Amino acid sequence: MKVTEHFQNANGNTLFTFEILPPLKGENMKTLFSHIDPLMEFKPPFIDVTYHREEYIYKQRENGLLEKRSTRKRPGTVGICAAIQNHYKVDTVPHLICGGFSKEETENALIDLHFLGIDNVLALRGDCVKSEQRFVPEPDGHTYATELIGQVVNMNKGCYLDDEQAYHNGTDFCIGVAGYPEKHFEAPNITSDLRWLKKKVELGAEYIVTQMFFENQRYFDFVNRCRAEGINVPIIPGLKPMTTKTQLTLLPSLFHVEIPCALADAIESCADNKAAAQVGVEWAIQQSKELMEFGVPCLHFYSMGKSESVRKVAKQLF
Repeated sequence: MKVTEHFQNANGNTLFTFEILPPLKGENMKTLFSHIDPLMEFKPPFIDVTYHREEYIYKQRENGLLEKRSTRKRPGTVGICAAIQNHYKVDTVPHLICGGFSKEETENALIDLHFLGIDNVLALRGDCVKSEQRFVPEPDGHTYATELIGQVVNMNKGCYLDDEQAYHNGTDFCIGVAGYPEKHFEAPNITSDLRWLKKKVELGAEYIVTQMFFENQRYFDFVNRCRAEGINVPIIPGLKPMTTKTQLTLLPSLFHVEIPCALADAIESCADNKAAAQVGVEWAIQQSKELMEFGVPCLHFYSMGKSESVRKVAKQLF
């Protein structure tokens, strides 16, 4: 079932959903299921599965020169989505990124997803490779998420890359995209960021899920700006309970988000990470209650492979 259909069937009630990371290479599905199991009592209608770019490592040859090799530490997004749907009987939303894929590889991945009965994708440009300062597309790959959305939309219409042949059966993916209440860090300003977001919706995106934020007014302002621009699709708030003291600096660095003074002060005053995690849970509960009163379609939690704090928050809400 499509994400948008789940919202329609909810009849105005706020749903609970979350995002998981693929396990590290060498781990198995039991490890992943152990993180998902504690959250299933809250009946998530769908689970997002992230996709991680390749990384480069350097191996020294016998002659002393370095050999650059590509590796993926968290592979298997498509297979994980299929395993989750088979095991839990819930829908999955695989993240689809531009980086690391040619257009043909993207088409093949979408065909696999279609054959597996997966109805949703989250279309993202993705990050640059860690060792590079800017995003570089693959040869014959997409540079922007708008281009990726265009390919998915074409496949939904039955238009494939080898357009010499006419296909009568297209795919039928529901397309989600990312939104940034504090703007994407590469955007020159919020106006420019919203202009590109509107373009994604005009091309065929059916819902937006936001980057994590810790101050609800950021989300409220973002929604108001979107509506003023004519962006009228559902906007899902993305939430992350803070769990450690180091996240005070780590999360702003990685995700370019601002931590409110009240939350930062409370975390800094904690004696250890156990106390910090409790502060994070309490803050997320208050955020969630206010967002539910606002009438958000669902609360989407970034679990990052750890379910304990997310479960504590959901226990108070659902």
